[in-house]
Amino acid sequence: MQTEPYFQKDAYRKVFEATVLAVEGQDVALDATAFYPGGGGQPHDLGWLEAGDARWPVVSLRRQDDLIWHTVESWGFGNPLEVGMHVQGVLDWDRRYALMRTHTALHILCGVVWRDYGAKVTGGNMQPLQGRLDFEFENLQRELVDEIEAKINAEVEAARPVRVDFLPRAEADQHPDLIRTKINLLPPGITVVRIVEIVGLDVQADGGTHVANTQEVGPIRISDYKSKGRINKRLELTLIPF
Repeated sequence: MQTEPYFQKDAYRKVFEATVLAVEGQDVALDATAFYPGGGGQPHDLGWLEAGDARWPVVSLRRQDDLIWHTVESWGFGNPLEVGMHVQGVLDWDRRYALMRTHTALHILCGVVWRDYGAKVTGGNMQPLQGRLDFEFENLQRELVDEIEAKINAEVEAARPVRVDFLPRAEADQHPDLIRTKINLLPPGITVVRIVEIVGLDVQADGGTHVANTQEVGPIRISDYKSKGRINKRLELTLIPF
């Protein structure tokens, strides 16, 4: 049994149909899903499953081997979820789209810093419309932060397409620049590597969801910067709601 991950190829899919493959308590595995289960610093999606008059909020997700499990809360009317049942999944789209914009903003930041300063990422995290990346900078002053902020907003205005591709692991391993983190976090069992490219700026191995064009990100503000060690400096960014 396996779950087809719609989000890997179509981040804009908001509603989908699926069949229940397995049920363990409040955890439900489907044969397909548009819910991103979390990973790479991006939180899991939220939303709900529906069947007839019943509706179950999806409050958490996890991967286990080839399955993606949806943790649901009981809500609505009708029978509990059962194996073989056909359901409709609906994403909390406002939250997902905010995370897509945020994730792409972080890739813009990473791409600019790598291109112009050669600094690798040592850590990162995100929530809707805000995120942070840590870089291998020895010194980070206000003037440099302002310079980086101007550069990343220029990339937003450049309206660069964002593309997704897949490479065999052996081929991806021939391109070490696909990994921008100081430590390679790709699990050894992955045989096909998903690649996210901001055309003309950045190419990285990445499993998360992104907008289709940098212009969708909107203005980026570097809201704070701080030292997290001798050669570890943090940049925090925020986006405006749409």
